[in-house]
Amino acid sequence: MKKQKNSINIKSIKMSKQKTRKSAAKRFKVTGTGKLMRRRSSNRHLRVKKSSKQKRRLSRQVQVEKTYAKRLRKALGIKTR
Repeated sequence: MKKQKNSINIKSIKMSKQKTRKSAAKRFKVTGTGKLMRRRSSNRHLRVKKSSKQKRRLSRQVQVEKTYAKRLRKALGIKTR
């Protein structure tokens, strides 16, 4: 019997694409300069007892902490610098 070589056609192998985590994509936005922005918590309900100043502050978006930014960029499929 003739032995066959276990050869793989290199052209047929393709690297898989990285998928974006859709849950993260809906929660975070990337600015033009590359910063990651998120919404503040405690702004959904029980707003009656909060002052107008507090509600105004909670409605603004804030920048994601740098400790989480690296993992978040990977989840969003953003290439790091």
